[in-house]
Amino acid sequence: MKDTVMQEEYIKPRLALMGEFSAGKSTLSNLLLGADPMPVKITATRLPPVWISYGESAAERIDLDGDAHEFDIADLADIVLEETQLIRLQMTSDILKLCDLIDMPGISDPNMRPDVWRGVIGEADHVIWCTHATQAWRQSEAATWEGLPEELRSKSLLLLTRFDKLLTPRDRERVMERVRRETRGLFHKAFPVSLTQALSAGDDSQIWDQSGAEPFVKCLVDLLMKQGSAALENRRAIDRAPVTAQIDPVSRVHVMPSRVRAKPGSQRRSRRAPLSGTGQIGKTQLAEVPGNV
Repeated sequence: MKDTVMQEEYIKPRLALMGEFSAGKSTLSNLLLGADPMPVKITATRLPPVWISYGESAAERIDLDGDAHEFDIADLADIVLEETQLIRLQMTSDILKLCDLIDMPGISDPNMRPDVWRGVIGEADHVIWCTHATQAWRQSEAATWEGLPEELRSKSLLLLTRFDKLLTPRDRERVMERVRRETRGLFHKAFPVSLTQALSAGDDSQIWDQSGAEPFVKCLVDLLMKQGSAALENRRAIDRAPVTAQIDPVSRVHVMPSRVRAKPGSQRRSRRAPLSGTGQIGKTQLAEVPGNV
């Protein structure tokens, strides 16, 4: 019997979280994933990029030769940074049905060599750059961003975190005006947000709305779905050639501001890097977003 659920196709993009140390990347990751992906505490400056995909497989360390080594996540603190390109983790978080997340090290840490993350950033389709609102878009951030591939600019978002630390409407207006002027043409959009407020909102829609997370999440999901559709069109173009590629069908995805949720039975293939929980995001339904028709 024909399946009554429309089967559609979708290729997951890769979303990198970037910014200077203590700019809110970990809080953003927790917000998107609905949980802390790290079951053990470790100094953030000693972590290479952490690539998180949907699934339940064992954690892997990718060494400098690109070989994968399984390890117990409880031993994460024992990973030798100088011998590791990245860490690969899997979680059953709903946002990971829409994209892979790559949590990058802080770019301002003098103890972290830039090549630790530069070797991985080329794998990203999108970037969310976190900048602390009270000292937003520092010269060091601008210099790093301008050195990244230009094709990322129209597909990436700038997030002014800890926006609640700006106490007056005038201060908030002045910061946003300056940042938008200085980053014109460098990002798809910029959003002010209090990530801690959004994370603590729970079922309180008023707190969620006050955090500024709602428009950010809606824009993010739209970007991810457009990228997935564009990637699929590229795949279809290859399919028209004599050598065809296998595409897995996936079901329609329903996006919630507090939850990115797929109908039971949906499956998507996580693209593995050549180097080699359920996530709450908001409250009410934003849109029904098919992978592609």
